[in-house]
Amino acid sequence: MSELLFKSFELTRSFLLKNLGTLDESIADVQPEGFNNTIHWHVGHILTVAEQFMFGFPKKSTNLPAGYMELFATGTKPADWKGDIPSVNELTEQLKEQIKRIKEIPKESFNERLKTPFLGQETFGELANFAIFHEANHLGQIHSMKRVI
Repeated sequence: MSELLFKSFELTRSFLLKNLGTLDESIADVQPEGFNNTIHWHVGHILTVAEQFMFGFPKKSTNLPAGYMELFATGTKPADWKGDIPSVNELTEQLKEQIKRIKEIPKESFNERLKTPFLGQETFGELANFAIFHEANHLGQIHSMKRVI
């Protein structure tokens, strides 16, 4: 099952990175009417949530700055951002580095049961699958926002 998860992660992440590669950065911080956030926020949110699900960020992972939780966690919004905000390009590079680390996760880890089920997910593999779903969902938001803007 883990090979399938890795392939799904790679496929979803490659579509995201391809999309970001063609992004006009001048629209990244535009919040269109009817949307709660910006493309910039979605990129950071995808990165941060994947780091939480796959590596236990912020307690077990130091691969991202701790401040990313305040910027990109569920319920945050760009209107509240203060201080240094990583650029979309910086976040994109971190997404590339992150997928390399995801592919290094030992396959047997995906069978491990979670201490506490999360949104119905009971194993680390199920949580990884949910992370892929989450990323694809936000990629869809990015596509929609690009069209509206």
